[in-house]
Amino acid sequence: MRGKAVSGKVIMVLCLASFLAGSLITSRTWSTSHNKLGELSPDYDHKRRLVEGKAEDIMGEVSKTHKAIQSLEKTISNLEMELAVSRMSKSDVGDVALRKPQSSNHTLQKAFAVIGINTAFSSRKRRDSVRATWMPTGEKLRKLEREKGIVMRFVIGHSATAGGVLDKALDKEEAEYKDFLRLNHVEGYHQLSTKTRLYFSTAVSIWDADFYVKVDDDVHVNMGMLATTLAQYRAKPRVYIGCMKSGPVLTQKGEKYHEPEYWKFGEDGNKYFRHATGQIYGISKDLATYISINSPILHRFANEDVSLGSWMIGLEVEHVDDLSMCCGTPPDCEWKAQAGNVCVASFDWSCSGVCESVEKMKFVHESCGEGDGAIWKAEI
Repeated sequence: MRGKAVSGKVIMVLCLASFLAGSLITSRTWSTSHNKLGELSPDYDHKRRLVEGKAEDIMGEVSKTHKAIQSLEKTISNLEMELAVSRMSKSDVGDVALRKPQSSNHTLQKAFAVIGINTAFSSRKRRDSVRATWMPTGEKLRKLEREKGIVMRFVIGHSATAGGVLDKALDKEEAEYKDFLRLNHVEGYHQLSTKTRLYFSTAVSIWDADFYVKVDDDVHVNMGMLATTLAQYRAKPRVYIGCMKSGPVLTQKGEKYHEPEYWKFGEDGNKYFRHATGQIYGISKDLATYISINSPILHRFANEDVSLGSWMIGLEVEHVDDLSMCCGTPPDCEWKAQAGNVCVASFDWSCSGVCESVEKMKFVHESCGEGDGAIWKAEI
C-alpha cells in the first residue's frame, strides 16, 4: 500500500466491518458469561441460604469441635502423666524411690469418682449418721459402683498399737458394712496432711477414676448434685474444685489452726494463698496421680487443706470456686433447695462441720436433701 492513497469509501467499509465484528464478539461473550452466571447462581443461592438458614448448625459444629479439642487435651495430659509415672518408677530422688502407684500386673478398677469420707476411731456414731442419711449401704453401695461408677469409702488408718482394741473394733465394723479404705497410716489429728496425701496415693493405686473427692464425716452431701457438678469438668485435664478461701495465717501457739511455719507466708498479718476449704474438695485424675508420684517430696503444712492448696498452687491447674459446696445448715440450704438451687454440701462454719452432727444430720438431710433417687438420675 506504500505510495498509494486509500479512498474514503474503503476506510468507511473497513470501519463498518470492524464495528460489526466487534459487536458480534461482544454479544457472544456476554451471552456466554450470562449463561455461566446463570449456572452458578443456584449454587451461590444455596450456599447463601445454608449460611443464613442454618447458622445454629454451624455453631453446633463449632461446639463439637471445641469439645473434641478439650477431650484431646485431656487424653494428651493423661498420656503425659502415664509417661511420667513410667519414668519416675525407674528414678530416685535423694534417698527416696518414687515408685509407680500400682504394679504392672495390677488392673485398676474403672470409676467416675472416688469419694473418700475422712473419719477417725472415735467417730463410729458419725459414720452411722452418714450411713442413715446420704450414703448408701450394702447392695445399694455396690450398685452405685456398678451402675454409676461412684465409689464411696470411709478413709482411716490404724492405731499407734496396730492390732489393738481400736483396730479390732474397726475390723468388726468393716466386716459388717464393707465400706472402708484402710490406709497404712497412724491416725492422729496432727497427721491429717499425711493422711490426705496417702489417701490420694492409695486411691489412684486401686481405682482409675476421673475424680477423687475428700469429705469429712460430719458434712452433709447430696451425692446427685456432687456427681452432676463433677461431670461438668470431665473434659478438663486438671481441675481442683471446692469452696476457695484465703484465711489469715495464725502465728500464735495454742490457736486451733496455728501454723508453725507461718514465716514462710511473709509478714505478720498475711493470708494464705487461695485453697479449697477442707470440709469437702475434689481433684481430677491427673492431679491425684501427680500427688501419688511426688508424694515423698510434697511438703506438709499443719493444716491439710493448706497442704493440698500448696501442692496445686505451682501447677497448671484450674481452680473452681463452687459455693454450692459450702452451704450452711437449715435454714440456708433449705431456702436454696426450695428455690431450686440444691446444695452439694452443707455444714456450719462455726463447727467446721454440721454442729452436733450425730443428732442433727438426719434433720439436715430431711430439710436439704435432694431425694433418695437423685443420684440414680444424675447424668454423668
